[in-house]
Amino acid sequence: MVIAGLAVLAGHAAMAAETPLPLKPGSGVELVSAYCNVCHTSDYIIMNSPFLSPAAWKAEVTKMRTAFGAPLDDAVAAEIAGYLAANYAAGDKPHGR
Repeated sequence: MVIAGLAVLAGHAAMAAETPLPLKPGSGVELVSAYCNVCHTSDYIIMNSPFLSPAAWKAEVTKMRTAFGAPLDDAVAAEIAGYLAANYAAGDKPHGR
């Protein structure tokens, strides 16, 4: 019984990993989906939203460009950082997005 229960939980975890949570609609969401989801799912963004301020989101986008080579020009990077700051900054929105 325990093994069967663990198998079911593992199956649910695998499905969750394959089906990322949707991002909030807004200006820039298409760019986030097109550029950010190449390397990671939207779950990464949502998971970090309780911790990152608008300035920290900007720093994250800069890190993705400089440390990880994300192919973002300045305008795209600014729009992505703006979207993240407006929709996923810590303390700006109630939890339960």
